[in-house]
Amino acid sequence: MAILKRGLSGEPVRRLQTKLGVTADGEFGPGTEAALKEWQTKNKLSADGIAGPDTFMAMGLYELVLLKQGTRGDAVKKLQEKLGVTADGQFGSGTEKALRDYQSKNGLTADGMAGPTTLSQMKLFKEMTPEVVKQSQVSGPAPAGGGSKGVVADVGGGLRSIWDTIKSMVTK
Repeated sequence: MAILKRGLSGEPVRRLQTKLGVTADGEFGPGTEAALKEWQTKNKLSADGIAGPDTFMAMGLYELVLLKQGTRGDAVKKLQEKLGVTADGQFGSGTEKALRDYQSKNGLTADGMAGPTTLSQMKLFKEMTPEVVKQSQVSGPAPAGGGSKGVVADVGGGLRSIWDTIKSMVTK
């Protein structure tokens, strides 16, 4: 998961809600969606009620930026330019391969996903600081049978990606 949308829950949702000034219960429901659409409209972004890398960058939620297959937008385009691949803003298999190669050559986990750790190493965005990398990590083991099933594996030292806290909400 590299986006937040209605029906998801977890720590990234709570951080988004805090930024939006709505009740930070960690559950992305209709109120969060409406507040996000309003924020996106005011900030001249596509008001689709889905928070992805470009929305996170615009909001200053750099710890939530995760570029991986299927993501798209300006952040992906900048990554592609840095990697020297076709910069179309669509993260596909060619971008993933180039990213894995970069990660392997630079002592990073070659998972083909660019989160704060990789983006900080690449010096692609000045906002990706060591503090942001710390904010993107949570402690403890990956959830058994829940969460995002190890979106980003153990990042070292018993830490894992904040994205591993994401779950689908049970609707009644």
